[in-house]
Amino acid sequence: MMNRLFISALILAGLVVPAGAANLVKTYSYFSVGGRTLEEIEKELSKRGPQVKTTGNRHPGATRMVFTSRIGYGEKDGSCRIMAATVTVKTHVILPRWRQRAKADAETRVFWDTLSSDIKRHEESHVVIAKNHARELEDALKSSAAQKTCAQATAKAKEITAKILEKHDQAQLQFDRVEGVNFERRILRLLRYRMERIDNGRLPG
Repeated sequence: MMNRLFISALILAGLVVPAGAANLVKTYSYFSVGGRTLEEIEKELSKRGPQVKTTGNRHPGATRMVFTSRIGYGEKDGSCRIMAATVTVKTHVILPRWRQRAKADAETRVFWDTLSSDIKRHEESHVVIAKNHARELEDALKSSAAQKTCAQATAKAKEITAKILEKHDQAQLQFDRVEGVNFERRILRLLRYRMERIDNGRLPG
């Protein structure tokens, strides 16, 4: 028989990303960029984009995340174990919004549509990575072994959390590395695809 139920909350910050039991809370905000040419837009993104702590640089988009774990502990027959765990990841996606579209030429508009779509896809992928690791953390907490005391069970929960959040951070960094290497090739491919759709009348010019 369970004698006591303990509820605790651990709040840990991850980097600056579907289904599963873990909860996702997602919000958006936008920063404005000007410019009528590709060069001007690039300068605006470098000047006005969100600053990312891990690099110290400004980026064309960013996703900020906080992981929160709500854990229930149960004590029985001289041991204590996690009886319930819910992990919530709160994400805030920051994206650019172009203010001078009407004054730019068609070529610049097509490039912006392609670039901004890719920026949004990139940041949404960060949210997915975070959600997947939140679900992994929740599963790991629920399946952790019983400990002699609830203090030890709490310490184990912190250990599990730190390990999986470190894995999460590395996954986010690896994703950025791969995306950075393939950026130019990916944008050129997307531009060709968008131009084909415009030529076929499936997208406005």
